[in-house]
Amino acid sequence: MDNTIPAWVDGSLTPVDKIEVHLRGLRHKAVSVFVLRGNRLLIQRRALGKYHTPGLWANTCCTHPHWDESPADCATRRLAEELGITGLALTPRGQVEYRAGVGGGMIEHELVDLFVGEAPEGMKIDPNPAEVMEFAWVDLETLARQTEESPKRFTPWLRIYLRDYANQILSR
Repeated sequence: MDNTIPAWVDGSLTPVDKIEVHLRGLRHKAVSVFVLRGNRLLIQRRALGKYHTPGLWANTCCTHPHWDESPADCATRRLAEELGITGLALTPRGQVEYRAGVGGGMIEHELVDLFVGEAPEGMKIDPNPAEVMEFAWVDLETLARQTEESPKRFTPWLRIYLRDYANQILSR
């Protein structure tokens, strides 16, 4: 499996090993997906085997696109790989950039394409245990409060998204 992701090195977009990208804090491409059902967001708890932020709660899913993969194709692929969700229409919500430490000397410096989908009742969720240890539907106000009261339970990027970009991501 190719473990390179698109990152900027000396001003040029280049394929770089994802561990090296995070150890060096290089700016790189990413995708984040938010699946909603009414006023509830589907969040996932990252599997304990993940190379950073294991066991922390995150948005529905996030990843890095393959070299020639469009952000929309990447979002659709990763929903299926992590949560077994297929056939869900996703709406782009623009791009954001953030930089955050994620432990182990690693830094996420991501240029993120955001996508939102509205889950139909009865949507099948079949998490991949190598990626996701559990999932939950959480009311947005409750989630915002929980990320402030117990920030160490949540990934840095979820806290940043809710604090700085909630209107862009979650507005209807």
